[in-house]
Amino acid sequence: MSTTAAPTAAGFAPAVSAFLAVALHKSYVGGRWVEATDGGTFEVLDPGSGTKIATVTSLQKADVDRAVDVAVDAFHNSGWAGMPVAERAARLHRIADAVEARIHEFAQVEALDCGKIYSQAVGDIQNFIDTFRYFADLAQAVNYRQVIAVKKHEAWVTRHPWGACGFIIPWNFPFLLAGWGLAPALAAGNTCVLKPAEDTPLSALYLCHVVQQLDLLPPGVLNVVTGYGETAGAAVSQNPRFRRMSFTGSPEVGRLVAEAAGRNLIPVKCELGGKGAAVVFGDVDIPETAQALVNAITFHTGQVCCDATRWLIQRDIYDDFVGECVKRMKSVQIGYQFDGGAQMGPVVNAKQQARVLGYLQKGVADGADLVLEGGAGTVAGRSGFYVKPALLAGSLNNVAAREEIFGPVAFLASFASEDEGVRLANDTEYGLGNSVWSKDLQRCARVAEAFRAGNGWINAHNVIVHGVPYGGIGKSGMGGGVVSPETLDDYLRPISVVRPL
Repeated sequence: MSTTAAPTAAGFAPAVSAFLAVALHKSYVGGRWVEATDGGTFEVLDPGSGTKIATVTSLQKADVDRAVDVAVDAFHNSGWAGMPVAERAARLHRIADAVEARIHEFAQVEALDCGKIYSQAVGDIQNFIDTFRYFADLAQAVNYRQVIAVKKHEAWVTRHPWGACGFIIPWNFPFLLAGWGLAPALAAGNTCVLKPAEDTPLSALYLCHVVQQLDLLPPGVLNVVTGYGETAGAAVSQNPRFRRMSFTGSPEVGRLVAEAAGRNLIPVKCELGGKGAAVVFGDVDIPETAQALVNAITFHTGQVCCDATRWLIQRDIYDDFVGECVKRMKSVQIGYQFDGGAQMGPVVNAKQQARVLGYLQKGVADGADLVLEGGAGTVAGRSGFYVKPALLAGSLNNVAAREEIFGPVAFLASFASEDEGVRLANDTEYGLGNSVWSKDLQRCARVAEAFRAGNGWINAHNVIVHGVPYGGIGKSGMGGGVVSPETLDDYLRPISVVRPL
């Protein structure tokens, strides 16, 4: 494994510097680098400094449609779909090994591109590696032909890959989420077209450089199309030649993607936003639990869909708990993503910065108390998109308590009884992940099972483990979860075979 660490005054790793020096980052289609037919491009900015770091090709609908045609052809003619499972798995393991050998290179690209604290970016790259290995191993353990015992018939179910699969991923976890989509689809024998967010396309393109060098995937098996959501993203969601569609992002765009896929009768998986609750009972260790929640809301500057953004605190410890949270949030060090002492970096762009600051204003205007002011952040020598952590409190009918902010802002409220805590946690249109905090593990189990959400966590938040289904309900998503055996099943087409006896 490479020992190159976070960039210092000496700069980035040589391979990363060479990658960033490319004048135009093209899309990767059919094993080749392609430009938009109209020559369109867009600029990618470093969120921490606000400066340009890359120029990327901006594909239009016709360009994307050609990429889908390439993926469909590769499914039928490249040999990937019919390759022995063990050989496909071995190739995915080699991709994981190659990324691991370059883990610090990928982390440098990811941190620069999306403003993620460098150590957190390393964790995201490791998650990608673990995801590829998990599905490569799981694919070899699947029973692709399962006999069914029924009277007077010989019957079985066999499973095959579906075909070309489309993926639209967001800017908050670009590489991690690319792994969550690509790994199960490729392991099952499908071909893929991935559309990264226009704010953060670089780590997906860096992956394509590595894959091209390895020559492990036949041309057309992995394709990355870059461009704006309203053009390239819409073209992916509307293409009728896909056989599976996956979207991660906001509920508003998720509706559009699901509507477009529905018109083509393409099964779609949507992992959308959240407004998670942390239900904190009076028997907790207050400093320990406060620190855990502060860590959660400031991780990647709160740009996490499954975060705990509503903190419901039992009334007898409310004042002490809030005081502890305020103290700890004030001590969070805001800095450039490559600064060694930084604990929280920038948000992804100026639009997101304005969104977070705007919700603080709307929340106060709607009657919320400003417990910790927050506001725009400053970092010496940097002109990036920084915000300070903030705490609001009051009625949970407040706009800031009901709508997703996607920043380091939590909304506080108190409750008296267990039933009230559960009721308040469930009083939302979202349903991704909630947590319960208590020393009483029987109570924790009751509360976690009572959550109206896809995930219930005990004395922790954002606990996503390979092998455990993760998904949402309501405005948080539909169509199945990720990182589990069920995910691989989503990318295998079943056919029942029956013979009367």
